[in-house]
Amino acid sequence: MQQRFLGLTAAIAALGMTAVLSGCGSGSGSGDVTLKVVAANYDPNDGPSNQQYWDKLAAAFEAKNPHIKVDVSVYSWKVIDAKVAEMVKSGHAPDIAQLDSYADYAHQGKLYSADDLLSIEVQANFLSSLSDAGEQDRVQYGMPFVASTRLLFYNEKMFSEAGLKAPKTWAELKSDAEVLKARGVKYPYALPLGTEEAQVEAVQWLLSGDGGLTDGVGTYTIDSTQNVKTFDWLKNDLVGAKLTGPVAPARFDRRQAYAAFTQGQVGMLNGHPQLVQQAVKKGIKVGMVPMPGISGPTKADMGVADWIMGFKQNGHRAQIGAFLDDVFSDKNVLDLTRQYNLLPTTTSASGTLADDPRHKSLKTFLNELPNSQLAPVGKTSWAEVSDAMKKEIGKAVAPGGNPASVLNQIQSEAAAAQNAE
Repeated sequence: MQQRFLGLTAAIAALGMTAVLSGCGSGSGSGDVTLKVVAANYDPNDGPSNQQYWDKLAAAFEAKNPHIKVDVSVYSWKVIDAKVAEMVKSGHAPDIAQLDSYADYAHQGKLYSADDLLSIEVQANFLSSLSDAGEQDRVQYGMPFVASTRLLFYNEKMFSEAGLKAPKTWAELKSDAEVLKARGVKYPYALPLGTEEAQVEAVQWLLSGDGGLTDGVGTYTIDSTQNVKTFDWLKNDLVGAKLTGPVAPARFDRRQAYAAFTQGQVGMLNGHPQLVQQAVKKGIKVGMVPMPGISGPTKADMGVADWIMGFKQNGHRAQIGAFLDDVFSDKNVLDLTRQYNLLPTTTSASGTLADDPRHKSLKTFLNELPNSQLAPVGKTSWAEVSDAMKKEIGKAVAPGGNPASVLNQIQSEAAAAQNAE
């Protein structure tokens, strides 16, 4: 009965959307609406493939919806936030943007809610942990586009030749790194705490040390006792023992670490699904296990999602909704995630991908995703806190660095930002 009711509701919603699209006046849906879409580039080399993906998707949508045109611009992750901020500030907001954060725009009242845009069927198909993370004040504004989680990657050839097993604890990770160092491995454990994505590496370690960013009510706890102990261990037992390679972690970015792994210079590192694809192309056989913890595998890995959002400024609610329903169809979700080895954010596409033998490497990530912990992306303060972590956290493991002092400084900035929300 419930299934029948939902099907009837979806049909009514679809008919309603059709009426809206065909009944609006000029500029809304009668023949001359162009949706401006800004998207981030998932091509590992910032090449043209992501633009080609969007152009193909847009052309297929336009063929089915001749009254709506879709203009997609794809930008590098390095510049897309600034591009969208500039467009919004100048009064020319895109209709749709795909970014790594939605909170500020939602807080400013600039976004449509997911309820405003999506059909019931599409909205209900998101993985619940991700749709919950897209909420601000219990209203969903961020629609999860793609996701990933982090696992410990290790070079299987190095481990086999050294007679090593994948580590389950910090002590085992250190022991394995010592063996790899003695065998001449350049980066026994690669620790990228440079400004590109230091916050993700840091949070992965905080979770493995039974800590994290916030407590049960959402208050930042960055300088907690557990977190300080984690960075003390990193500073003394990994970095201080010269097990992280020749580049200081504060000057070592994720992209550098991943490139070194694909070149066979890294024994272990935290990796995301795309790295599997890149490594295999270079002939590197990758082992993957949950991140080691103090006394066993960590109970929760770091999850990351990128977000689609619809801006109100141009008043194209119905057209945005029609396009996004298409974007989140199984075909389009699977085309993207298969091409770039990323994780779908919908239940149906996740099930299909888990059963696909051509993408068996993703199954481990898919299994971890429901239990992963995302950063507090619904907080407007998170962007400022994330930026502070990117700039400061590497200092905690530097020679002469004081983890407690660095974490306390970031905590002070986080508390101030949260109070200003």
